[in-house]
Amino acid sequence: MIKFLDITKQDKKIHKLIFNDIKRIILKNNFILGEEVFKFEESFARYCNTKYAIGCANGTDALTIALKVLDLPKNSEVIIPAMTYCSTAFAVINAGLKPVLADIEKSSPTISCDEIKKKITKNTRVVMPVHLYGSVAKINDIKKIIKNKKIFLIDDCSQAHGAIYKGKKIGSLGDISCFSLYPGKNLGAYGDAGIITTNNKILYEKIKNFRNLGSDIKFVHTQIGFNSRLDTIQAAILSRKIKFLDSNNKKRQSIAKFYSQNLKNNKIIKLNYSKNCVYHQYVILTKDKNKLVSIMKKNQIPFGFHYPSSINQIDSLKSNFKKMKFPLSEKIANEGISLPIDPNLSKVNLIKIVRVLNSF
Repeated sequence: MIKFLDITKQDKKIHKLIFNDIKRIILKNNFILGEEVFKFEESFARYCNTKYAIGCANGTDALTIALKVLDLPKNSEVIIPAMTYCSTAFAVINAGLKPVLADIEKSSPTISCDEIKKKITKNTRVVMPVHLYGSVAKINDIKKIIKNKKIFLIDDCSQAHGAIYKGKKIGSLGDISCFSLYPGKNLGAYGDAGIITTNNKILYEKIKNFRNLGSDIKFVHTQIGFNSRLDTIQAAILSRKIKFLDSNNKKRQSIAKFYSQNLKNNKIIKLNYSKNCVYHQYVILTKDKNKLVSIMKKNQIPFGFHYPSSINQIDSLKSNFKKMKFPLSEKIANEGISLPIDPNLSKVNLIKIVRVLNSF
């Protein structure tokens, strides 16, 4: 049976180590901000080649905290792509700021630099590119656009753990970088989790304090913060799993290469992904989406939709973006199908998936 993502199988060889870690933490009775959290933060910072990493409760909190600690005026504008998960927009709104949508590049899942240029105003304080599907946005071009404009760069890295851009690891490129560690991510916990990276010591101290109810010393609260701490148990699990991130990413890249080389059907459009993309998802487009989905179901091939609505189409956000259109983002929403990308997919399964898609 083909699985979209089999986390149990992926982690099978380290299950015993993880179970022992959990038992040890239970016996120590140290569940909040235990030493395992700080060890994981150190290892993740080393992995990303950044000075600092701060664990938090989830990826949405990571983005919200990153925005809150900048102390921006209310309703300052944050430019985000119109094609992303709802969390990117929700974080901006929950931070008391205004999301401004920019369309993505043609045949690419990442934000368009030309669109960013058009959307910058005197109220723009942050540009927040999303490395969607593990494909890296054009960070250097974005930096040139915002240079000398007093605009922060916060990148949403929630689908790009381990991706490389011009020789540098994702997580080391923005003023602040934010990761979700949700179970289905390239590096995922066994529950909700997130982490923030930065090279700025002042921002590091503010983030570290903010995620712990504005406190570095118990009962001393120097700011109104969030209760958004990375669980000790989740940190221990992530410390085991990070050792296999690169090897699993290579498997994803191998699967994506097989799809790219062997999918040959003029009814299917393949997206352009960045060099060294880590393929959190491999998304194809087709105008006959319902028909292809029906065929995949019939052949027991799992699939996903990432994402079925662009930000301007989400029910709770429609009123924010009345009559606005983002045709390239909406095209992915309307026509996109995510193919199985489990790192342990067999060659037999891949051949079957491609055969079915090519016969469509």
